[in-house]
Amino acid sequence: MDKLGNGIVKLRIPIFIISILLLIPAAIGYVNTRVNYDILSYLPKDIETMAGQDILVEDFGTGAFSLFLVEGMEDKDIVAMKQDIEKVEHVKSVIWYDSILDISVPETMLPKDIVEAYRSDNATMMAIIFDTTMSSDETMDAIEEIRKVAGRNCFLSGMSAVVTDTKNLSNRETPIYVIIAVILSTIVLSLTMDSFIVPLFFLLSIGMAIVYNLGSNIFMGEISYITKALSAVLQLGVTMDYSIFLWHSYCENKERFPEDKERAMSHAIRNTITSVVGSSITTVAGFIALCFMSFTLGMDLGIVMAKGVIFGVAACVTVLPSMILIFDKAIEKTKHKPIIPDLGGISDFVTGKFYIFIILFVVILIPAVYGYTHTDVYYNLDETLPKDLESIVANSKLQEEFNMNSTHMVLMKSDMSSKDADAMITEMKEIDGVKTVLGLDALIGPTIPKEMIPNNIKEVLENDEYQLMLIMSEYKVASDEVNKQCDELNAVKKI
Repeated sequence: MDKLGNGIVKLRIPIFIISILLLIPAAIGYVNTRVNYDILSYLPKDIETMAGQDILVEDFGTGAFSLFLVEGMEDKDIVAMKQDIEKVEHVKSVIWYDSILDISVPETMLPKDIVEAYRSDNATMMAIIFDTTMSSDETMDAIEEIRKVAGRNCFLSGMSAVVTDTKNLSNRETPIYVIIAVILSTIVLSLTMDSFIVPLFFLLSIGMAIVYNLGSNIFMGEISYITKALSAVLQLGVTMDYSIFLWHSYCENKERFPEDKERAMSHAIRNTITSVVGSSITTVAGFIALCFMSFTLGMDLGIVMAKGVIFGVAACVTVLPSMILIFDKAIEKTKHKPIIPDLGGISDFVTGKFYIFIILFVVILIPAVYGYTHTDVYYNLDETLPKDLESIVANSKLQEEFNMNSTHMVLMKSDMSSKDADAMITEMKEIDGVKTVLGLDALIGPTIPKEMIPNNIKEVLENDEYQLMLIMSEYKVASDEVNKQCDELNAVKKI
């Protein structure tokens, strides 16, 4: 350790220069790392939901759809806008009334529940089918283009729209709260450190480690937007203690070797490595434990944060000592008395009155356990998004106008007889919360031949092996009611 410390001290200028140069490839890697906004892609591939999505992509050439609401527009204008939307790249099909019958034909030609599914007193609704998956870059680009085509009284709902807004919100706000974290850390360190400029070097070295970490993510191919949003602030919080330990050790060794700052730093590096490595290994192990989750978002976050801790330790014992020694004169000029007084008396009180804290721990533990076991857990990320986002406004409109909150996609065999399909659809409609079932057999019933359905509709809803149905639900996504509803729908389709 002594040789390593001495080597870092002697090579402090080359280390500092190299650390700056390494920011260039790291920044390039960061910019070119794809961000994945599809939470579903982290689910195990063998579960039924993912198997169904694979069939949609492979057999139907689609994996995403959105519901599009229009208010206060005449049918002829809706048809014109529908044609414009169909021209948007990666829009496979747009299903509305004119997809089945000409707008000159009375709506009474269609079953009442079908009319109610797409028409309300104040709005009409169409389904937009994409040829890409729910959260792919192409789908999100198509969402943005559709919004440009649509007017002010048009609302695009669905998970793809929510993911698009989440992406934009995350990209816009992530730099803001990273800056807030830096400002707050600077304030706290300025109050507790004995130099105004030292906190800046702490943050610079940690910032470099964060950039190295984010840049190295390019070798993973892509990372989740959740990992991207959390990793910088988490790494800052987790690794800050290492810098503080190095500084305090350096100050203590300067008292031992007042005439030899290089020797003091060499000892500080050795002490930091000895103490911090053990602590960091346990932190790394904790993040690696996330990699064993079946929900592989844990692996994504775990790998990135484990790397972040390693980069943080490396920067703490190489880059930070180099900067402290290089800018030693500036640090000395900005020294001041710590604003917060010595808190050593607290430790004396705790050790002297330890029994009080044992009793407090037991007393506080009881309500803590109760609170933990009685706290509701939500799984609908929409609940946390601002209510003025375009997708959230659209989802609210969908609920107000059509009493719909979620949509399920069901795949059934194409060779199922119309009689059996009609019986299954009837049973599904009787399930609590199911508002409408849309599919070929739902549209035509058991008595009308499928040949009467336009080819463009049949291509969207049926192929040689499967038939696609959309089930509109009154229940909110990720609610207990919709979970129960899904179980009941699964029970029906497996009969």
